[in-house]
Amino acid sequence: MLKLRGALLRGTESLWIGVRCYSSARTKEEARKRWTCEQMELLEVLEARVKQLQADNVSELLINKVQLTVLRRSGLPQSTLRKAAVPRKEHILKHGERTAMPSSRWMEKLSKEKSIKHKRLLRLEAKLSASVSGPRTKPIPDQSGKTQADTSKRQAKGSKAAKSSKAAKVKVPSAAEAPVPLESSPGPPEALGEQVLALEDTTENLPLEGDDGIQHGNIQLSILSYLDCCVFLQQPERAQQCLMFYHRSLSRKKLLDVRMYNLVMHGYAKKGALNQVGRLFHLLEEAGLKPNLDSYVAALQCMGRSYVHPQVIARCLRQLQDDGFCLDDLFSNSVYEEDEVEKAVKAIRRVVPDFQPPPPLHQAEACTIPLLQNFYAQERPSSYPKLDLTAEDLRGRFRKQLELEASDTVTIDSVEIAKPLTDRAVKAQELLTALRSRWRTSLLQSLRESRLHMDQRKSPQLNLYPFLCVLKDAEYVDILLQSLSILPPQGESLLILARELGIKVYNKYIIQRRSRSRSVQRIQRLYEGYVQLLAKDTQPDNYLPREYWEKLEAEASYGPSLVSKECTWSHSLLVQLGLHLVELLVQVLKMESNLLTPGLEQKLIPVLYHVYSFRSGRQIGFIRPHPILTRLLLEASETTLTFDSFVIPMLCPPVPWVSPNFGSYILTPTKLMRCVDGAVQHQLLLERCPHSNLYAVMDSLNQLGNCPWKVNQAVLDIVISIFNDKGNEKLDIPPPPSEAPQPVKHFPEGNPLTKVALKREMARCRKKAVEMYSLRMDVLYKLSIAKHMGDRVFWFPHNMDFRGRTYPCPPHFNHLGSDLTRGILLFAEGKPLGSHGLDWLKIHLINLTGLKKKNSLQERLAYANEIMADILDSADYPLTGRKWWMSTDEPWQALACCMEIAKAMRAPDPAAYISHFPVHQDGSCNGLQHYAALGRDVVGAVSVNLTPCDVPQDVYSGVAQQVEVFRKQDAEQGVRIAQLLEGFIGRKVVKQTVMTVVYGVTRYGGRLQIEKRLKEMDDFPQECVWEASHYLVQQVFNSLKEMFSGTREIQSWLTESARLIAKSGRTVEWVTPLGLPIVQPYHRSKIMLISSSMQTVNLKSRHDVSQKPDTVKQKNAFPPNFIHSLDSTHMMLTALHCHRRGLTFVSVHDCYWTHALTVDVMNQVCREQFVELHSQPILEDLSKYMLRKYCVSCPTDWKNKKALEYRRLVQLLSNVPKKGDFDLQKVKESTYFFS
Repeated sequence: MLKLRGALLRGTESLWIGVRCYSSARTKEEARKRWTCEQMELLEVLEARVKQLQADNVSELLINKVQLTVLRRSGLPQSTLRKAAVPRKEHILKHGERTAMPSSRWMEKLSKEKSIKHKRLLRLEAKLSASVSGPRTKPIPDQSGKTQADTSKRQAKGSKAAKSSKAAKVKVPSAAEAPVPLESSPGPPEALGEQVLALEDTTENLPLEGDDGIQHGNIQLSILSYLDCCVFLQQPERAQQCLMFYHRSLSRKKLLDVRMYNLVMHGYAKKGALNQVGRLFHLLEEAGLKPNLDSYVAALQCMGRSYVHPQVIARCLRQLQDDGFCLDDLFSNSVYEEDEVEKAVKAIRRVVPDFQPPPPLHQAEACTIPLLQNFYAQERPSSYPKLDLTAEDLRGRFRKQLELEASDTVTIDSVEIAKPLTDRAVKAQELLTALRSRWRTSLLQSLRESRLHMDQRKSPQLNLYPFLCVLKDAEYVDILLQSLSILPPQGESLLILARELGIKVYNKYIIQRRSRSRSVQRIQRLYEGYVQLLAKDTQPDNYLPREYWEKLEAEASYGPSLVSKECTWSHSLLVQLGLHLVELLVQVLKMESNLLTPGLEQKLIPVLYHVYSFRSGRQIGFIRPHPILTRLLLEASETTLTFDSFVIPMLCPPVPWVSPNFGSYILTPTKLMRCVDGAVQHQLLLERCPHSNLYAVMDSLNQLGNCPWKVNQAVLDIVISIFNDKGNEKLDIPPPPSEAPQPVKHFPEGNPLTKVALKREMARCRKKAVEMYSLRMDVLYKLSIAKHMGDRVFWFPHNMDFRGRTYPCPPHFNHLGSDLTRGILLFAEGKPLGSHGLDWLKIHLINLTGLKKKNSLQERLAYANEIMADILDSADYPLTGRKWWMSTDEPWQALACCMEIAKAMRAPDPAAYISHFPVHQDGSCNGLQHYAALGRDVVGAVSVNLTPCDVPQDVYSGVAQQVEVFRKQDAEQGVRIAQLLEGFIGRKVVKQTVMTVVYGVTRYGGRLQIEKRLKEMDDFPQECVWEASHYLVQQVFNSLKEMFSGTREIQSWLTESARLIAKSGRTVEWVTPLGLPIVQPYHRSKIMLISSSMQTVNLKSRHDVSQKPDTVKQKNAFPPNFIHSLDSTHMMLTALHCHRRGLTFVSVHDCYWTHALTVDVMNQVCREQFVELHSQPILEDLSKYMLRKYCVSCPTDWKNKKALEYRRLVQLLSNVPKKGDFDLQKVKESTYFFS
């Protein structure tokens, strides 16, 4: 046990992470720079040797290696920094003595050669910078207003002056003159700082350093998180020690910005330590940084916590004004926590007794987006929908939601039927209880010992110590034991498990931090006023939710800011923290080997094993539970599930989005734009864009989130009964793992399997068992959450991805889920069917069956009336009748619709029947619709129902017919595969490829899709599947090129533009017609090596802005991402205008939902907004934006390759694809545009 504990204590605590970048260009650059450095080092050694021979009074010299800063890829050469040779022992000259070093030809020659080499190095740096940054740009001014080139010259002059002064005279400062450091503890060797700089100093494509000098790289996030946790733990001394570790080193100091100094200031300010705050102001000046408003907030609140002479406060206020700020800025542009406002005002009033903070002004910015100027400028209507709930009821729901989020986790009953408790099950439960109690004790002890070991080292470097202190010890152990309980039998990837553990710790820390702050009370007070807008028993205020919340916030007095100051933990930090916790689990947890077989010899064995497995040719570390634990959990038959609180739908309407950092949940950290791990560029873009540009995005997300839902209990009961009766794969209810196939040991003819065949058969069965377990757990979670919600009303808060597509925040149970999940959801608000509502229910049912897609709406309605007997039988006897609903494309939604139609038809007055059922209207190949509208393509517009037609045009059937034409031509010419495919080309074969080609599917991906369809045909020769799919995908692409010529032209223009932009070293950015800024986060791979005692984890990121753009990914993804941004814009416009007209509206991307009563109104709004959207000069605006962003500065040398590509990019962006003659107004009359 001691050995294990020792191994654990020797585990990785430092946060230094190795970085490996796979780039041949980068390797060549580094090789050239390394060769130059070696030459410079040789010159240094020779020069020092000459000096040693000339100076008899020097007994020993210490030569330091030349340190070259890594070039930044901003296109500006950095001045070369070198450490001058410092004598270790020198003869101290008497006062007034001077020594003259005789000049030497050797010295002159060395100096001349050294100067030449230095100039060559500068030229090399300039070339390397130019090759990385692309076209030459003007020098960027630094914080002092000087350009970096000027700074470089100044540094060069300064270094020459320093050398000459050192050569002439050596001065040793006295003890009185020596500066006193803030922290007396010695730092680590400088070599470590150089190593860290080499690992972390990388290029930046999107400017991660703003005008205020704030940096947003991975290392900066880690430093901020470390300092933030130290301050949270009320240990500013530890934070200061770390800050000084970076501040003392010239290379490491570049990683610091003003936020880090401010964090430590606030830590000392809360303790009233004004001297330390003053020293940190001095350190800011030393670092070349300028105090900002947050710095003065820290200083003034510190002065307010203790008695300070008024002259000191007056000096602080004068300095604030000298730095270009005024007192009003402190209260309008700063983020406050706790009682900082009161303390700052208290300090100011000692100097200005009658000072009053300026009243908060509610001055909403005017929206300048052309699409929305009329929407926000017109008179406020009174038709915004109200919830069927009272204000007091909503306040009570808010308190329950706050309690739920503060608890961080929720335990619910599983829908799996409880087996009768046998003696074996009782014994298994007792064993589990005893084991968990023992494991808890062992984990607590090991966690404390590990943390104590880190604390005793007193290292100023970043380490895991504060991150292991932000929660109580028992809470860390609860997280570990909960993760152990849900670990699948086949195990989990070490990287995924570590990341999940790190995220759980971070979320719990943020939730506890927010719940203890005073901002929670402020949010609660605002929400109590906010419900006046939503409740049915209050007067309508004719505000949008965001506008009303901003109004309430402006009317409230000053207090803690709603947007908290907590720092986001970097992806690498989360993984490293998780790895440490996984090591605790693996090394500490033990159990007896004879738990289930008492007759065997007893010995302690690990509960978890670290093993390796191959996935796609790569070796992956896995953490797998021992089979004894898996069997013990199975026999114990535990019937409860524990989830994070954000997994459960909200019990009250979400907090409205009012900024990129505030909205949806009360305590749970959520961002307006979700992003992949490690990507920060999206959040920075949102924070830097004008606030009014986000109005429409936030208002549409608020509208989607404010839709109340409830569970369809009748359908849920049927689903649960089938789920507990071994499932039904045809109905997408997976069977339990006990039904997994067992390996076949004999061939059909009776011969035993060969060793290779048996191994393949076992692998197939294992794969099937893993898939069944995963699918079973997914459905179990959805059904258990639905049953837990019962008859309660709930809400789904929404956010969006980087393209603007909206998603519900709860991950398992939401309306974006499968057919099963949608079938058990209903609108909580009911509306009468009206005169046409029942007809829309019938048409919707036929749409769900997948039948009659080529028929008109009237024909679909007539078909529904023909099969009414089957519909009513399905509603009355779903499991014992004719089961017509089971043969449809969407069986569970079809069953729910059958039940709704039956209730409506049996009502005394069907038109007055209150329906809660959502009716869908789906776009007809929506991506191609946007392409046809962009290019005004007449032929394409007809194919995708942009023009009025008596029957819907089926683009998939049209493509299949065109492919059949090509096939017949080839068959007549003797092509064998074309002859073989006769009779097999249909709509189903080409549908998926046609649907996804507009979203960037390649020929390879399309071939796989067609191959899958051909394999489903029993009568097609399977040995010809590959050849047939290869042939068909070519014909599908040829057919699309012929049918949608305008679409292909626009797609090619977008692709080539993205390729040239990415080749210039920039990522593709654009702004949607709603004003939402978008950047594609695709970069070259960057691998960070994170070491642990178990294995070295390769943390691969393709979204790190320090790497060059991935040209292939950028160009392939731009057309589909651009179209996705347009369909999200259309959806948001429809949502806003439907909300204004009092409709209940939600969407699943290009599928819009509303009540049967309001389908006609939604259809009208949907078409009007599509026409309004595409009446804007979308491609022309995109061209202007990209020319302004990427083609402002041109290269001076027009002979090189970069200049030629620049010229091509300018020419390409200037030539927008020509448009056809299609009249957009026809969309308003098209019945099957959305149907």
